[in-house]
Amino acid sequence: MSPIKSHEIDYKILGDDLQSVEVELDPGETVIAEAGAMNYMEQGIAFEARMGDGTETDQGMLGKLFGAGRRILAGESLMITHFTNRGSGKQKVAFAAPYPGKIIPLNLGALGGEILCQRDGFLCAAFGTKLGIAFTQKLGAGFFGGEGFVLQRLTGDGLVFVHACGTIIQRELKGETLRVDTGCIVAFTPGIEYSIERAGNLKSMMFGGEGLFLATLKGKGTIWLQSLPFSRMANRILENGRRAGGSSTEQSGGLVSGIGNLFEQ
Repeated sequence: MSPIKSHEIDYKILGDDLQSVEVELDPGETVIAEAGAMNYMEQGIAFEARMGDGTETDQGMLGKLFGAGRRILAGESLMITHFTNRGSGKQKVAFAAPYPGKIIPLNLGALGGEILCQRDGFLCAAFGTKLGIAFTQKLGAGFFGGEGFVLQRLTGDGLVFVHACGTIIQRELKGETLRVDTGCIVAFTPGIEYSIERAGNLKSMMFGGEGLFLATLKGKGTIWLQSLPFSRMANRILENGRRAGGSSTEQSGGLVSGIGNLFEQ
């Protein structure tokens, strides 16, 4: 658990497939966010970029630099932005993900004080949330797990917000095993064991279209999956752009056409 009790913030999710989260802060309350995630803020909100999440009360500069390096390894920015209500009444600040999808509000206090999520999945959280990283236990996951090698560990007792692409599926595992495309994993509770296995026989691995390896999730706990990993959508756009061929102008047109075709399918 984080050594600091998290601030009790209120929030509202805005939108459907291109969502943002609007956080309401009482005077003196703070929300921390990934750099560049802010949409808008009311007049009483003050912000400051810091090299840490605010829970490093017993760490010196070297410890903060080490923590910043771990965040970069997890796909996040060097600095964490702290937004604090310096006004006399309630004030609001809103954040949005960098690509289309959903924002998942998670109450760490109700989830055992910790979750593991995909690298670059963190959006914002109540002050008091500790941001860290976790490595998968098996070496095979490191080489073949895609997004799964370095995971983010979010610890505390307050609200955190994770963003994902596509539709969000929440599953409760009660000891059974679920095999998942590695890019589709968003987050899971610590009771879930993560590993990697081959995607069938050699023919299935090479021509099945599901990749060479699948993630295996088993144990007891909650998992969140995304229907459309951003990497998959980006690859489809690039593939349509390459198919267009021709000059750079024709390629640009083909890329736009490819994007349009994605929404027609």
